[in-house]
Amino acid sequence: MEKQYRTFRTDFQVRESGTEEKKIEGYFAVFNSDYNMAPGLSESIAPGAFTESLSDDVRALINHDTTLVLGRTAAGTLELREDSHGLWGSIKINPNDTDALNLYERVKRGDVSQCSFGFDIRDEETEYRGEELHFTIKKVQLYEVSPCTFPAYEATGISARAEQKEQIEKRKADKWKADLLQKLKGKENA
Repeated sequence: MEKQYRTFRTDFQVRESGTEEKKIEGYFAVFNSDYNMAPGLSESIAPGAFTESLSDDVRALINHDTTLVLGRTAAGTLELREDSHGLWGSIKINPNDTDALNLYERVKRGDVSQCSFGFDIRDEETEYRGEELHFTIKKVQLYEVSPCTFPAYEATGISARAEQKEQIEKRKADKWKADLLQKLKGKENA
């Protein structure tokens, strides 16, 4: 499966400590909140979905750009944790990195207020809610989190999920046809 992205509006906060260390903090994902991806298609993230990835070497990027690394869990410059609300993160801003400082100021002004994360789905459940297909993400392999200007959600997530919905609809129709044929064969033999 292709690496996927999800986007959320967030309330990032900027913070300066007494030692003048600058940080960007906020939630990169929120649990148990339905996100409408397309007509008839929604998704939510279950608590604990990130648990196994929190010990991995996850990066904080600017706009998913791998050349613009803000922080990294292995370096201690990105802190990630789950709580009852979602996936929270804190990025220590490098005072010698002009890209990081520029992003810090854009977040501070409110010009950048969305985030996204890059991941692979490891476990999920699907269910029909009337005419809507809903995915509940149970476990992910998390690669990166990104404060974003224009997040990648619409471009990647919807197309990947739309294909999945079509496959599920086809399997559902095939099962209905097979069940109907079985019933018809049963009547012929009676």
